[in-house]
Amino acid sequence: MLFSQEIIQWYHQNKRDLPWRNTTDPYTIWLSEIILQQTRVEQGLPYFNRFVAAYPTVRDFAEAAEGEILRLWQGLGYYSRARNMHKAAQTIMQQYDGIFPKEYNSLIKLPGIGEYTAAAIASFSSNEPKAVLDGNVFRVLARYFGISEAINTGKGKKLFSKIAEEMLDKANASVYNQAIMEFGALQCKPQSPNCAVCPISIGCYALRENKVNFLPVKVKGKASRDRYFYYFIVRDQDKIAMQKRGSKDIWENMYEFPLIEYPIAIDLVQLKETSIFRQLFGSDCELEVISTPKKHVLSHQNIYASFIEIKNFNHLKTKKKVWNYVFIKDLDTLAKPKLIFTFLRDHIICNN
Repeated sequence: MLFSQEIIQWYHQNKRDLPWRNTTDPYTIWLSEIILQQTRVEQGLPYFNRFVAAYPTVRDFAEAAEGEILRLWQGLGYYSRARNMHKAAQTIMQQYDGIFPKEYNSLIKLPGIGEYTAAAIASFSSNEPKAVLDGNVFRVLARYFGISEAINTGKGKKLFSKIAEEMLDKANASVYNQAIMEFGALQCKPQSPNCAVCPISIGCYALRENKVNFLPVKVKGKASRDRYFYYFIVRDQDKIAMQKRGSKDIWENMYEFPLIEYPIAIDLVQLKETSIFRQLFGSDCELEVISTPKKHVLSHQNIYASFIEIKNFNHLKTKKKVWNYVFIKDLDTLAKPKLIFTFLRDHIICNN
C-alpha cells in the first residue's frame, strides 16, 4: 500500500524523539495518551514527566490520593480524565493483579479508555493490528480521500473507521499508527500545511480540488451557556479562605476561593445588595476588584470570573464552616482549577 509506506517512510525521517516512543510499556503509553488528549506535546510533556516521576508504576498510581493526582493534573483541564485514570489504575490492581493489559478487548473495558486510546495502547505496546483515529488521523484521511462526511457524527465515524482499517499496515501497526498521527501533527497540520513537500500530495483530493482548508468537516455542537462567578479573596494575616467544590458540577472536589454564582453579570453595588452576599460578608466590608471578568471556556460552558478582595472583614465573627483558612505558602498543596491556579500565579499571591 503506497499510502502507508510513504507515511511510514516520512515518519522515520521526521519523527520527534519523545519518551513514550522509546518503550512498549503499556502503563507509560497510557499515561502519555491520556495526558496528550486535547493537549499539544509541548504542553503535555512536562506533565508526563511529573506523573512518571511521581508514579513510576501502576501500583503507585492506584495507591495515590485523588487530591494529589488532581494537583499534578492542575492546568490540563478535563479533570474527569484524571479521576478516571485513578479508577483505571485501581481496576488494574484489583482485576489484573497489577499487570497493565495490552489487549484491546481488555483495555476498552477500563474507565476512561475509549476506542482510540485502547487501539493506541494495544498497537504501540504489542503491535496489535488496531487502527487509531484521533484528530490528526481524521484530518489526513479526510483530505487525502476527500471525505466530506462530518467526523463527529455516527455515520462519519463509521466511514472513517472503515477507511482507517483498510489503510492500516497490519504487520507494522505500531509504527504506522504512530506515523500517521505524527504526519497529521507536523505535516498535514490544521492550518497552512506545507503541501509543496508532502510525500502523498500527488494522490491528495483536497490539494487537487483546492479544499485543504475545508476538510475535515465537523458539525457544530450545542451552544455554550454563560455562568458568572464572583470570587472573593478573604485574607486573615498570612492565611486565605478557600473552599472545596461539591460533586455533580465542574471541578469536583477541587479548591477555590469563596464564590457567589449569579445568573447574570452585575456590578459591585448590585452584588453587595444580594442576600447571599450579606449572609456571607454582612454589610460593613469593603470591596476591591483585583481582576475584572475573565472568560474561561469549558465544554459547553463559558465562565466569566471576577476576583474581588474583601476588606474590613470580621473573621472571628463571620468565619464560615465551608471555608478553610489556608496558609498562603501552602496553597500549592491544594488541587485547584486552572482558573484559580492561573489567578494565583499571575497575582503572585503564593509568594506574598
